[in-house]
Amino acid sequence: MRPDHEAGLIEAASDGRLWELWFTSVPAPEEAAGYIRSALEGERAGHMLPWVVRDESGALVGSTRYHDIVPAIDRVEIGYTWYAQRCQRTHVNTACKLLLFTHAFETLGCGVVGLRTDNFNVASQRAIEALGAKKDGVIRRHQARRDGTVRDSVMYSVLAEEWPDVKRHLLLRLTRHS
Repeated sequence: MRPDHEAGLIEAASDGRLWELWFTSVPAPEEAAGYIRSALEGERAGHMLPWVVRDESGALVGSTRYHDIVPAIDRVEIGYTWYAQRCQRTHVNTACKLLLFTHAFETLGCGVVGLRTDNFNVASQRAIEALGAKKDGVIRRHQARRDGTVRDSVMYSVLAEEWPDVKRHLLLRLTRHS
C-alpha cells in the first residue's frame, strides 16, 4: 500500500458504499488518505504490513494487511480486509488468503495466523470459516469501532500444522472457480 493508491481505494470502497457498514474498517472517501497514512505508520512501527488487493485485470479492488505481528511467538493476524462489492463472495478472498497464508507459513515461518471480525459481521465470519480457519472464541468488549462503539471480536486461527490441509482446501476452491 502506498499513498498513490488513494484514488483506487476510494473507487473500490465506493462499489457498494462499503464505509456505510458500521462494523467494518472501510474508509469513507474523505478518510482514505488517513487510512493509508495509519496503515503505513503501523508498517513503520513494525506491527502492520498493509497491501492493496488487485483483481486479474490489475484493478485495485480492496485492501488487507498483516497486523498484530508478534515475532516472539511467530504470530501474525490477517485483517482490515475488504473488497469492492462486485468481488465479494467470489474467488478473490480465497486467492488473497492463499497468498497471505502461504507467505506467513512458508516464508515467514509463522506458527499461527489469526483472523478476527466484528460479531455483527456475519458475512465475514462465514467467509473466514469457509477458508478452513478454526473459531477460537469471542472476546467481549474487545476493541473500538470507527464510530466509537465497542465491539465483541470473533477470533479465528490456522496453526502451522493445519496449514497443509487448509492450503489443499484453498487450492481446490480456486480450481473449482476456474
